Amino acid sequence: MEQFLKSVERRAFRMAQIATGSKEDALDLLQDAMLEFVRAYAHKPREQWKPLFYRIVQNEIRDWYRRRKVRQIFVSLLPGRRQDQEKEEEDPIQLLSDPEAPDPFTETKASEAIKRLGTILRELPLRQQQVFLLRAWEGLSVGETAAAMGCTQGTVKTHYFRALNTLQENLKDNWP
Repeated sequence: MEQFLKSVERRAFRMAQIATGSKEDALDLLQDAMLEFVRAYAHKPREQWKPLFYRIVQNEIRDWYRRRKVRQIFVSLLPGRRQDQEKEEEDPIQLLSDPEAPDPFTETKASEAIKRLGTILRELPLRQQQVFLLRAWEGLSVGETAAAMGCTQGTVKTHYFRALNTLQENLKDNWP
């Protein structure tokens, strides 16, 4: 079980970070998902773990969106409080480039493309974002993705197709 969680930890964290836009929220979300997974599914066969784990991660992301929406309503009602006060500043260390990068021009172009990809992924509707990350990033099959998201295979195919079209359309001029 521990080895499985280590194998999915980084990607699940990045998936949660893309969905939430916050490192801290992503860490909390991932921790809750891992605890719930161990509690509920440790007894299941190993081949079922990956779709089950990602289903929990997706449920945690949806719950986070619901809580955030309610919180934003209350924050907007508070006098003298602006919503942009909750935004985090970027960590300057994360902004540093890799010292082994090939050349500045290529690195800059690739960096801009990755930033653009991240922006477009965050702008996708949540279901399309989830399907794309599970299929393209995690390599889950259509059936595994459907099981993880609690929907039909047809729904997965539709959302994946729409996500790919949006990404291709928005990245055609920016991808190196």
